[in-house]
Amino acid sequence: MENRLTALALPLGDLDTLRRRVSALAENRPAVYRMMDPAGRVVYVGKAKRLRVRLLSYFGKLDLDEKAGRILRTAADIAWDYQPSEFAACLAELRHIKFHRPVFNVRMNRRSNVAFVKVSGGAAPKVFVSRSAAEDGMRYYGPFVVPSRLVESVRVLNDLLGLRDCALRMPVVYPDQGDLFGTRRAACMRYDFGTCTGPCAGLVAEAEYRRRVEAAVAFLEGRSLAPLDGVVAGMAAASDGEDFERATWWRERFEALEWLLAAVARARSAVESLTFVYTDPGTFGDDRAYVIRRATVRASAPAPRTPIEQVAFRALVAAHAGSAAEETTKPSDLDEMLLLLSWFRRRPAALRRTVPLSVWM
Repeated sequence: MENRLTALALPLGDLDTLRRRVSALAENRPAVYRMMDPAGRVVYVGKAKRLRVRLLSYFGKLDLDEKAGRILRTAADIAWDYQPSEFAACLAELRHIKFHRPVFNVRMNRRSNVAFVKVSGGAAPKVFVSRSAAEDGMRYYGPFVVPSRLVESVRVLNDLLGLRDCALRMPVVYPDQGDLFGTRRAACMRYDFGTCTGPCAGLVAEAEYRRRVEAAVAFLEGRSLAPLDGVVAGMAAASDGEDFERATWWRERFEALEWLLAAVARARSAVESLTFVYTDPGTFGDDRAYVIRRATVRASAPAPRTPIEQVAFRALVAAHAGSAAEETTKPSDLDEMLLLLSWFRRRPAALRRTVPLSVWM
């Protein structure tokens, strides 16, 4: 789509008039802006800490080799909404992108350097690493910022538990289904190597396979160390038998699982730690208070100052605080989670303007 629009990179709008309107009307305050084509479709969404400076910068980059130039030459109009602060502008930008899906915005580029561990549903669930997120009914764990090591560690977990790593569309059959005719062969060599239980060929009972999947899920959720315990036992047995080559093999798997366990714990802790009320100072004194739970904004309101405003805000917190039980990460929340994780990581001073939900409860 972007290439098709670039091919039409003509001055479709009156750029001089557009520049004069921006110069006359845009203020230097936080905002989210939308660029529209002649049909009124949003082709780009951006945010700015100082809107006027940001928009005028586009008119000096009309070279088609510049992304800014291609965007502006496609745009026939620019609209904007002022925001109380840069934080509010970031949230608004994200929500506009998710709603409009503009062709010039790199699709959710905050995900480009992260990955997730996903557990599928179906007859034989699969545990795997993916960079994509969608409302697909799968369980998500993460985000993780070392995808290459994550892939290797999840492979070790699958091998030790005998879980499949084939395509999701691979047919699955269990021996108790009564539709097997003769002996079937596994679709790949992992069964012969002892690293897969062979659900594609009816070589494992459904209850046994699901028990193994549950062991993987319990490990990812920090509820069980069973896979790690098995590795420790194998390493000790090899060492006692003076099979040092085998002991080294087991140690490599121990290190992979140890890294995965720590990475999952860090990701879970990072998300859970972003649960509080955050008061964000507005550029013109219009401070806002955000109810944040598990790195997602659940509600916001003008920062309460008077006693009656505080009573009302306390009710707002109570309505969105939820239970203490851990929630499952929703794919629809992932982009906002990444935004908030990045915001507070880069601005640790902002954490001084947070208070636990319990203070308001």
